Amino acid sequence: MKKIKFSKTSSEQILELVNHNIRIEGNFLKVIDTSDNPDLEKYVKESIEKDIETRKKRLEITRQVQTQNKELVEWKEKNEQAQIDLKKALEESNKAKAIAEKAKLNAEEDLDFIVKKNQNELVNKIVSTSLVVILGVGFITSILYFYTIVTGNENQIIESSWANMFSILLTNSFSIIGTIMGVKHMQSTNDAKKKR
Repeated sequence: MKKIKFSKTSSEQILELVNHNIRIEGNFLKVIDTSDNPDLEKYVKESIEKDIETRKKRLEITRQVQTQNKELVEWKEKNEQAQIDLKKALEESNKAKAIAEKAKLNAEEDLDFIVKKNQNELVNKIVSTSLVVILGVGFITSILYFYTIVTGNENQIIESSWANMFSILLTNSFSIIGTIMGVKHMQSTNDAKKKR
């Protein structure tokens, strides 16, 4: 490789750069002819050493940056995978919650149906039993009353019992109807509240 020889003035100007804390770098140092100028030779040697040291530092910084970039890329990939996993888990949780809510609603509907069925059966039993008792008492009292009329043996107790029995029958029939309507109204109110 051909070396470049600088004039004394140029060499002095190059050496003047040291006073300004400036050094020549790179391949240019390899082509400077320093054979007849020991100060320039010293400057070039020091500049080459500093250039090598600077290049090592730059290379180390570049390696650190590359390592950090690699770590950041890995972290980003892990973070994205964690977000995907979290999203899947959230979707599964929402599905499970929806299934549980649906099962709860089905159980509540089944319970309401059973309660209504039991209430209706109870009301039917009460009404049937009441009607049998009322009709039985009314029938027996009526037979006794008609027997006293036919035989001509008037009995004040049977006559008053017969009159009282019909007033009681009328009162009880209204009471039974009121109870049934109250139960139906309560059921419809509870149904309306649950639908809200």
